[in-house]
Amino acid sequence: MHMSAESLIVILVIGLIAGWLAGQIVQGTGFGIIADIVIGIIGAFIGSWLLPQLGIHLGAGIVAAIINATIGAVLLLIILRLVNRRGRW
Repeated sequence: MHMSAESLIVILVIGLIAGWLAGQIVQGTGFGIIADIVIGIIGAFIGSWLLPQLGIHLGAGIVAAIINATIGAVLLLIILRLVNRRGRW
């Protein structure tokens, strides 16, 4: 499998945007560039698995990818917050 430099840049940019948006929605602040990218990429995996399971299809394109990754990242941050505080919001 070969990934071009452009594909890698797009993945990192989508991860950064989605992670930053999720940080703004859940926490109120960002987590830093590296953490935002990681949260966004993991969120993209969660969103791309969960949304089709629920019958939600956002379509194709970069905007749909950002929305998908942001939804997954928000869910990830909510779960992490609940686990870190032992169930307390």
